Amino acid sequence: MLFLGAVILGLVGVQRLREKSFRHLPLGAGWAAVGLAVSALVLAVVLPPIIRPDASATRPSSSARLHFLSPQPGESFRGKPASVPVRLELLGGRIVPFTSTRLASNEGHVHLFLDGALVSMSLTLTRSLDVGPGRHVLQAEFVAADHGPFDPRVRTSVAFRVIDR
Repeated sequence: MLFLGAVILGLVGVQRLREKSFRHLPLGAGWAAVGLAVSALVLAVVLPPIIRPDASATRPSSSARLHFLSPQPGESFRGKPASVPVRLELLGGRIVPFTSTRLASNEGHVHLFLDGALVSMSLTLTRSLDVGPGRHVLQAEFVAADHGPFDPRVRTSVAFRVIDR
């Protein structure tokens, strides 16, 4: 369906931009149709492996290890919100600044989750998070270059709290 949409939108857009047909459409609509055609084509290629991954495909494994240097377990921070410094140590792995389907067991990205919600897909091992008062769990996961998890997963977590001033 996305391929069909890409073809139809592409034809409409190109025909309008060349002023061959669809003259009742504004010129901006022609550009929009071409842009949507390109987007639909990209989605047609990218989405199928995500929506229906090959059952025979296996995730790569990694010997990398990840752990928190900061915050420490049980550590308290003050503020509303508090600025929580996050520092990770990654052993046996390397963060890469690209996304790829050619996966290596020691290359990837770090995803940070605060209380189960994704807050960062980071290319660094340090950052600061603004966190509201309460008890929180911060989880970090070293994922492959395609942002999918390794098998077994390479992750760690730490519990801390933020106290209102």
